[in-house]
Amino acid sequence: MKLIKLLALGLVIVNLNTLAQKKTEILIWDENPLEQTEEKSKRVQTLDYKTDAAITVYTPKNPTGKTVLMCPGGGYTHQATAHEGHDMADWYNAQGITYAVLKYRLPYGDSSLPLSDAEQAMRILRKYSKELGVDPGKIGIAGASAGGHLASTLATHYSSSETRPDFQILFYPVISMDAKKTHMGSRKSLLGENPTDELVKLYSNESQVTPDTPKAFIMLSSDDGAVPPSNSIDYYTALLNNKVKASLHAYPAGGHGWGFRDKFPYKQQWTGELEKWLREEIK
Repeated sequence: MKLIKLLALGLVIVNLNTLAQKKTEILIWDENPLEQTEEKSKRVQTLDYKTDAAITVYTPKNPTGKTVLMCPGGGYTHQATAHEGHDMADWYNAQGITYAVLKYRLPYGDSSLPLSDAEQAMRILRKYSKELGVDPGKIGIAGASAGGHLASTLATHYSSSETRPDFQILFYPVISMDAKKTHMGSRKSLLGENPTDELVKLYSNESQVTPDTPKAFIMLSSDDGAVPPSNSIDYYTALLNNKVKASLHAYPAGGHGWGFRDKFPYKQQWTGELEKWLREEIK
């Protein structure tokens, strides 16, 4: 009996060692972003979403170089940094994938702020790729809900090769700003009460796809009552029309906002399918 307990304890220790990670908190607009101080750590933890932005990077014990930069959702009014952010770190790290959670500035009337933060986060990950154990050619953007809109915005609006993601992962994303199919709360927060037609089209990412848009893994629930499934379907169709590789996974139930929560009935399916996609598509 004692031997069995010791063996079980040993397996737990081995498992914890496998998941061991290094956590690096980075203020992305800081002059010395990799400098770690107690004051900076406090600023990251109590970030003012009006004025500052940061990434928390989780580096696995044996990094493969693959990296995912995650944008939590929240309708562009707040950020669900737990189940749509930090809670996924161990799962990614167990695959040898470096995982970074972006705390981006909220728009407050300036629609350019979230995108500028996503671009800066990509610059940081590539500039300090050696120090962070990152392969600069295997960095993807991910996002959930409004964070999925931000992720798809970066994937379609990147300004240079330095900020272009190599792939994108979208959880039940807001894609369009068209009033007929968008999430109106996200649209209002990002674009204001009465945006121009030009601004609506600019941030309707199904209209911004090109052959250079990175490959995509998209997932949603068919019964999503907050963000119409047509957002994902239209984006997927636009990707295919532009000969961009894409994988669409529509689960029959689950609603909206499940992220990494265990209560989502198809968690085993999406984690297994995404793990396979990351293994086979990102090489």
